[in-house]
Amino acid sequence: MTSIVASIPAAPAAIALAHFESLLAHETDCADVHADLASGATGFVLLDVRGPVAFARGHVPGAVHLPHRDIDAARLAAWPPGTLFVVYCAGPHCNGADRAAIRLARLGRSVKKMIGGVTGWLDEGFALEPVAA
Repeated sequence: MTSIVASIPAAPAAIALAHFESLLAHETDCADVHADLASGATGFVLLDVRGPVAFARGHVPGAVHLPHRDIDAARLAAWPPGTLFVVYCAGPHCNGADRAAIRLARLGRSVKKMIGGVTGWLDEGFALEPVAA
C-alpha cells in the first residue's frame, strides 16, 4: 500500500530548515506568549486586533486593544520604532491578525502573529481577562 503522506516527497533538509525558520520569524504561539507574560519578559507589545465588542468579552491579560482597521502611524507613535508587536485575533477562522501584520509591516514595524488567537489561548487552558466595567 502506498503512503498518501509520502506520495509527495519531503523537501530537502536545507529547504525545510529555511521554511521552518521563516515560520518562526513570522509567528509565535500561545504557550510562548503566555510564558513570557508570566515571567515578566518585555520583548514585545501584544496587540488584540479584534473589534471592541470581542475585546470586551475577553482578551489575553496584558494585551493592548488596537483594532486592525485603526492601526496607523499616529497610533504607533506611542512605541519606539524598534518595538516588536505580536498580534492576535479570534483564531484560525479569522484573518484580522494577518491584516494587522500587513499594516504594521507596511509602516516599517516588526511584527509576529500569535497563531491560534483567542481560540488557541483557550485551547491551551489559559484564562481571558474581561474589560473592567
